[in-house]
Amino acid sequence: MITQLFIQIRFLDVVDVLLVSYLMYQLYVLIRGTVALNIFIVIFILYASWLLVKALNMELISSILGQVIGVGAIALIIVFQQEIRRFLIFAGTRYLSRTLSLNKAFSVMQEQKNVKIKSIANACIRMSESKTGALIIITRNSKLDIYAQTGEIINADTSTRLLESIFFKNSALHDGAVLITNERIHAARCVLPVSDNPNIPDGLGLRHRAALGITEYTDAFAVVVSEETGEIAIADGGTLSNNLSKEDLLQILEKEFLNFYIRS
Repeated sequence: MITQLFIQIRFLDVVDVLLVSYLMYQLYVLIRGTVALNIFIVIFILYASWLLVKALNMELISSILGQVIGVGAIALIIVFQQEIRRFLIFAGTRYLSRTLSLNKAFSVMQEQKNVKIKSIANACIRMSESKTGALIIITRNSKLDIYAQTGEIINADTSTRLLESIFFKNSALHDGAVLITNERIHAARCVLPVSDNPNIPDGLGLRHRAALGITEYTDAFAVVVSEETGEIAIADGGTLSNNLSKEDLLQILEKEFLNFYIRS
């Protein structure tokens, strides 16, 4: 009888708790700063209330809340469909891309390709000086073909002059984003998903929201030039960094993309 008073904890129980904690943390990271966080808190309160009234044997309200909890899985899928999609993209990009990158590393026929960071940086600096709005998306491992199909396929070498020409205010391609894959400009005038983060400052426009949106759904890297102020900003992993100098921009691009396809 004495031994029954002690709780027996197995090694698998510890693993189970750690896995659930990790999944809950990843869920919090995905919905942090969005409206979905408030919805999740309300659902958690309803579930805790159901457990409480069930323990107190309050049959009527327990049965009502039980019916709500019973269809909760379907409701969660409907309410959190964007977050679930973002999580699946995040998991596939982070873990599956490593396997694909290893296959590239051991392939003898794989051609070495680098992002032309100096051309991108010079174009952004020149457009910043002239207050020319621009949105440049640099591909990492996530495929952005679905977004390229919304614009015009260019498939040209990345150059400072070409980027300036695309974003020139009288150009037919200036409205939208430019997608850069490897050392080439893949497409221009592309439509991107807009972030629904309510914490974005009011002074930021659709370019900044689109830059955040594409980096929330994929592992792409975004560079934004403000048309109003000429400030340069970058977005990566759903996080925006504003008011960068030309030295900061070049340093960040070199850190992220110098021999990127070799390191990945």
